[in-house]
This record gives sequence, structure tokens and C-alpha cells, in this order.
Amino acid sequence: MTVKNASGVQVPDDLAQVGFVYGAYGVAGWVRIRPFSEDADALLRVKTWWLDKPGVHDVDVKHSKMHGGDVVAQIIGITDRNVAEALKGAAVSIPRSRFPVLSDDEFYWADLIGLEVENLQGEHLGTVSDMMSNGPQSILRITPAATAEAVPEDAAQERLIPFVDAYVIKVDKAAKKITVDWGLDY
Repeated sequence: MTVKNASGVQVPDDLAQVGFVYGAYGVAGWVRIRPFSEDADALLRVKTWWLDKPGVHDVDVKHSKMHGGDVVAQIIGITDRNVAEALKGAAVSIPRSRFPVLSDDEFYWADLIGLEVENLQGEHLGTVSDMMSNGPQSILRITPAATAEAVPEDAAQERLIPFVDAYVIKVDKAAKKITVDWGLDY
């Protein structure tokens, strides 16, 4: 399914951000993308990306490849370094339906955001509000649920839980829940 944006462009309703334009690469208009995934499979396999700068629009990718930890790409119609540099900071999105299929024990960040998190004792820790990477592993950013009796000074703080087997016991996408070995007082 698609929806139209303000300028009338048909935009897929399942867009998921997979990285952002980090800057230009070379002098021929290539862009450097900082991917949210180490292997960047979606960026390398899908040949139509969606950028949000200057407005949401699709671009066709002629070539893309890994370069260090980034993806460098030649976008059809961009042949000038200055034009490529002007895209710096643009979100790069791909329709979720076009992502490569993963094995049962692998997850895209977009699939984890919004899931509820509880520990082995059945205590609700909050909701995954974002993901980040510290290099060796991904980290769940957990926003605690707001409670009526909590005042701002006493409100629970955001939790950062490494997304590793030692702490993440089970991800149940159907139940929209992640079970972790993590105490309320951590």
C-alpha cells in the first residue's frame, strides 16, 4: 500500500529508516551512507531508496558497496559532489517489505522498536523506543511506562540493555514482547 505525501509523491506506508547520508564520497556525486546494520544487506540489495531531503522522494541506486563500515553509492542523476554533499543528514529508508528475509533468531531494529520489555520476574520494564550500537553489539533503549503516581523527579530512567544472549532471553514478535534477564534496580 502507498500513500501520497504533500507534494503528491506515492510513498510506501512501510518505510523503515536503515541509515543516513553521512556525506559525499569522491568527486563524481557518490554518497556515503552510515547504515544502522553492520552488514547493510537491505541497502546493498534494494535498488530504490527513499530520502527525506529536501522532501520525501525515491532515488534509484546504480551502484552500492561497502567501504569500511559505511555504504558508498552512486545514485542515478547525481553526478556532482556538491549535490551529493547537500544530501548530508538525509534519512535513507527502504520499504520493510523489500528487506532480505532473516533467520528465526535474527531481527531488524525496526522489528524491535515498540515491543514491550519484561524481565524474568514478570516485571514490566518499558517499551523499546529506539536502538543504538556501541560497536560490538546493538543496545535496546527502553523507555519506562508512565505511571499516574510518578512525579518527574521520581520517574524511572531510560534503560539501556545490550541486545546479547546473556540478557535477552526471548523475542516474541507475535506477542510484541521481549523477555530479558535484567532487574528493575539495574
